[in-house]
Amino acid sequence: MMWRMSIFLGVEVLTYVVMDSHFHILARVPNREKWLQRFEGEEGERRSLKHLATLYSKKFIAQLERELREFREQGNERAAGELIEKFMKRFCDVSVFMKELKERFSRWFNKQEGRRGTLWMDRFKSVLVDGEEALATMAAYIDLNPVRAGIVEDPLEYEWSGYGEACAGSRRAKRGICKALNHPQDLWEKKTLPRYRMFLFDEGLEVEGKPENAKRRSGVTERARLKVQAEGGVLRRRVVLRKRISSFTNGVVYG
Repeated sequence: MMWRMSIFLGVEVLTYVVMDSHFHILARVPNREKWLQRFEGEEGERRSLKHLATLYSKKFIAQLERELREFREQGNERAAGELIEKFMKRFCDVSVFMKELKERFSRWFNKQEGRRGTLWMDRFKSVLVDGEEALATMAAYIDLNPVRAGIVEDPLEYEWSGYGEACAGSRRAKRGICKALNHPQDLWEKKTLPRYRMFLFDEGLEVEGKPENAKRRSGVTERARLKVQAEGGVLRRRVVLRKRISSFTNGVVYG
C-alpha cells in the first residue's frame, strides 16, 4: 500500500521501517507545479486517467470516463474539469499521503481482524530533513529501528524496512536509498551498499551507559562493527543469496 500510494500521489519513499506498533517513512515531496506538468496539454487528460489506474480499478476508471463523457455531452466542460481536479488536489502532499495510507491500511486490517475503529490515535508527526548529512543520518535512524528494538542483530535481517528490502534485491528500495545518499542508482553494489552498511554499523553501535550520565542504548556490537569495517561493507555472495531466498520464501508464505 505504501509503494502504491507513493507512485500515485507523487510522494517519493526513500526508506522506511514497519514495526509492531508504528512505522517511519523518509519521503521526498517534489515541486507540485513541476510534477503536475506531465498532465498538461492535449494528452493531459488521457495521461491523468492512465495515472489513476495505478491505484484505482478498471471498473472505477470506466465509470469516471462515462461521467466525463456525460458532462461534455451536456456542454458542461467546467464540471468535467472539476472532476479531474478533485484527484489532482491530492498529489504531492505528504499529509494526504499519510492520511490515505493509514486509512487504507486500517480498513484492510479491520476487515482481516474483524474489528472497527482507527489503529492510530494521534496525527502523524513530521520532521523536515535538509542536507545530505541529515538525510543519511535520518535514513540510518529509520533502518536501525529493528536493531535498537532488539529484534535483529543486523539490519539486513529485517524484512520490513527499506534497507532489508534493498538487500533482498528490490529495485525500488535500492533507488530510494541511493537518492537519500545522493548516489547514482547504478552504483548500488559498488558504492552505495558498502558505504551505507558501514555507516549503519557506525551509527548503530550500542552504548553501554558509560560515563554514568549516559543512557544505555541497544544496537550492534563493537565486534560486529569491526567485522563490517574490515569487509569494507561488502556483503558476501552467499549472504546476499540467503537474504533473497529468505525474502522470496516469506513472500510466498505471506502471499
